[in-house]
Amino acid sequence: MSDSTSVLVLVGSLRAESVNRALAEALAANAPDGIDVTVYDGLGDLPFYNEDIDVAGELPDAVTKFREAAGAADAVLIVTPEYNGTIPAVLKNAIDWGSRPYGAGALAGTRAAVIGSSIGRFGGKWAKDDTRRSLGIAGASVVEELSVELPAEVASGTPVADVDGVIDLLRGAVEELVGAEIAAA
Repeated sequence: MSDSTSVLVLVGSLRAESVNRALAEALAANAPDGIDVTVYDGLGDLPFYNEDIDVAGELPDAVTKFREAAGAADAVLIVTPEYNGTIPAVLKNAIDWGSRPYGAGALAGTRAAVIGSSIGRFGGKWAKDDTRRSLGIAGASVVEELSVELPAEVASGTPVADVDGVIDLLRGAVEELVGAEIAAA
């Protein structure tokens, strides 16, 4: 049995060169001692949520894999951009799959937080607010106070892991997530 805390990272962008993906990968490569950070790569494989296909024993493989990964994690960290002032569809879809079955979904009771980067001076604040709200409705124990909002321009062509202070900011965020007190359900 491992003494480490497992954190599953969901990236709200499917783009290979996404700044948010780079942030997630930089965190995974530089995780604090005792914290195992895994970036989940299957969000693009999830079908749009449809209760007609959410049938025990008949679930699409991508859904089963996602629910198992989310359910096994001690915490979930979402790293997301902002699309048109809100949460990216791929991320909202994952939250929908993770929220079911109602009251007992893979995200229920799981500690969760949202960080990320987006074009604009607020670094995607609206998307993070909407994501926190969706996670809470899905039953996750959201660490509301945790906030990392990086304007995408902060990297300006430099790999995000090389931007001064970014790794420390990411490590601090995941340590805060893991150490946060959560209310009993």
